[in-house]
Parts: sequence; structure tokens; C-alpha cells
Amino acid sequence: MNSAANIVVCGMVQGVGFRYFVQHYAQQLGVAGWVRNLPNGDVEIETEGSKESIENLIAYVRRGPRSATVSRTEVEWKEYRGRFERFEITY
Repeated sequence: MNSAANIVVCGMVQGVGFRYFVQHYAQQLGVAGWVRNLPNGDVEIETEGSKESIENLIAYVRRGPRSATVSRTEVEWKEYRGRFERFEITY
């Protein structure tokens, strides 16, 4: 079953390749959407795909790349709308 989620990752997650880390894994999982840096230092992810794939992505970003320190992850589940064709980094 398809689902959607908005994920905000807090901690030391900017300037450490976090967006590329998320994009690479999201593409491997086959989820679509985007990732971007927020002005407050957090990273936001908007994604759609199978619920299982999104749950795997959430578990992955909670660990982050070695250079990052994730202190908190906020997840808001949403209704799937099929808005995205691929996963990309936005600015």
C-alpha cells in the first residue's frame, strides 16, 4: 500500500552530505519526493512510496551518515497523492 510522509531530521545534519545520503538510499528503495536543508539547520524530507520503503528510509535517516549526528526525527504520515516521479535534492 502506498503512503506518504514528511520527515524532519534534527541535529548536526547540514554540511555533512546528509541530503546526498538520503537521495542515494531513497532511490535504492524506490521512493519518490525530495530532501532539502531548512534555515534552522534541520533537514526536511517529503516522500511517497510503499509504507515499508518509507519506514526503511526513516530508520536509515535516524542513523545518518558517519559525519552526521541525528538528535531527533519527526515524522508526519500523510495521504498518498502520487505527486512525485523521482527523488531529488531541492534548494
